[in-house]
Amino acid sequence: MTLFDLPTTPPSARSDPQLAVVYEYLLREDPTGSRFAEVLRRTIDQLLDGENTGRFDWDDLHKTEKTHAGTLVEINLLREFKFPSGEDLDYLIEGIEVDCKFSQKEYGWMIPPEALGEVCLVVWADDHAGIWSAGLLRASRENLTTSGHVTKKGNRDGKFRLTKQHRSMVTWIWHRKPLKENLLLHLDSRRKSAILAQSSGQKKVNELFRQVTRHRIHRSVVRTLAQQYDYMARVRDDKEKRRARPVLRDEGIIVAGDATSHRKVAEALGGPVPQKGEFVSFRVARATPGHGTRPAAEIEGELWVAVKDGEDVDIPAPKLPPR
Repeated sequence: MTLFDLPTTPPSARSDPQLAVVYEYLLREDPTGSRFAEVLRRTIDQLLDGENTGRFDWDDLHKTEKTHAGTLVEINLLREFKFPSGEDLDYLIEGIEVDCKFSQKEYGWMIPPEALGEVCLVVWADDHAGIWSAGLLRASRENLTTSGHVTKKGNRDGKFRLTKQHRSMVTWIWHRKPLKENLLLHLDSRRKSAILAQSSGQKKVNELFRQVTRHRIHRSVVRTLAQQYDYMARVRDDKEKRRARPVLRDEGIIVAGDATSHRKVAEALGGPVPQKGEFVSFRVARATPGHGTRPAAEIEGELWVAVKDGEDVDIPAPKLPPR
């Protein structure tokens, strides 16, 4: 994307040359917001620390962990975009000092005194709603109000919030964009209960692919359920046939990963196709005239189709080709 391909710079940015420069720079670096979205997903998952805690809900975080979210977002964005550090504020973007502020609530940013009059990169994400936003704000004192927060010593913390009547001062770069799905958080209660009721990490992973078919599942979900260092082993084949792939094949289910051969099978079955670090499970049956024009994939020399819950499957399901 070139500068001439960028969306029209909004009036609020055009009237502020420095803000306009930062706005255009960020859009050049991340035209769709995909890199920002990935950083936010990764940061939330980092805080949840599912591998060690089994948590997948923001509400289960401790207060101190939620407070730390802003620092992690700031650091992870700096690493992703390789921003130079500012002398007084977080970043130096195109020679302009920029402060980064994150909030779990829309318009809930806390602006410190040192950022008054400066350009702020304001970021917001809600894992329950599955949306995020990022924009720019000139932290003018007349548009802010004191936070009202009082410290243990009885002193105000000196930070400021954007007043309700001045919320329009935010120049959105990406507004209310989808946040990559937190599958366990948004799964319906029946299937979630069936998964979490299992007595071991391996059985939880098996139940995950049994309950959630034809849906892209990121490996972070497997990590949260398995709660072990080599969590990917919970999916692979094994001689004892306790892991997900061999167990589920005996039930007529295949688990496709991101290997090229697996992706081709998933595409031939009509998708969805797993992307990097993802899995998709399918209930399958040998293709018959009764399946009509349903998409079919050739596996082990036979044609197979994906079937819905309640439809007959063939047991065992075929073994997927190697990578």
